Amino acid sequence: MADFVRVEIKDGIGTIRLDRPPMNALNTQVQEELREAATAASADPEVRAVIVYGGEKVFAAGADIKEMADMSYVDMSARAADLSSALGVFARIPKPVVAAITGYALGGGCELALACDWRVVADDAKLGQPEIKLGIIPGAGGTQRLARLVGPARAKDLVLSGRMVDAEEALRIGLADRVVPAAEVYDTAVALVRPYTEGPAQAVRAAKLAIDGGLDMDLTSGLAWESQLFAALFATEDKREGMTAFVEKRKPRFTGR
Repeated sequence: MADFVRVEIKDGIGTIRLDRPPMNALNTQVQEELREAATAASADPEVRAVIVYGGEKVFAAGADIKEMADMSYVDMSARAADLSSALGVFARIPKPVVAAITGYALGGGCELALACDWRVVADDAKLGQPEIKLGIIPGAGGTQRLARLVGPARAKDLVLSGRMVDAEEALRIGLADRVVPAAEVYDTAVALVRPYTEGPAQAVRAAKLAIDGGLDMDLTSGLAWESQLFAALFATEDKREGMTAFVEKRKPRFTGR
């Protein structure tokens, strides 16, 4: 059993719950438990959508600085890739993933949220990449995913200054997708992903692969990748059911096959 991260499954939604009080600091153990939880959610056919949640008070206030303070270049060069991949695995979950953010999502916490498809943010939450104030830079996707999400100029503003943004600014620049009162964050995240629990799982997977993979390609290559994924769905039972239901003017009954 993991000490600080658990997966709770209900009605097709897998909640990956961080629980390391008081601030859900992401030390090495938490990072690896997050990796295991994301891998398990990816593989579990009962999980059709994922919520990443830190609880009612805080999402995750960054890496464990006490753990890193005495690390040398040699130490971190051996660890940095594992840190990045432990959070990056969330970006590769082949199902809809939403971060439900309360309190703070800073440093590694913000990077974890960036690896999700959407971010539901409490109206009193703060987000940011404050690593520059420690004499370092984000090392688990903060310079890359943030720039792709909000654009390079805004990413440079946040990363170079290390400042925190409130929920209103996060929504305005595209860092947040929904802003609601803190007490409504988790329920809003559930409502956002619930429709996908009965959707065509293979088509949802293909859509994520097409969009995310295409961002790393030129347009011609991206279109070819899209065509390949599009054609592959014609081998699925859900394609047959979806088109048959359309012709018969009824609601499709998708099985995820």
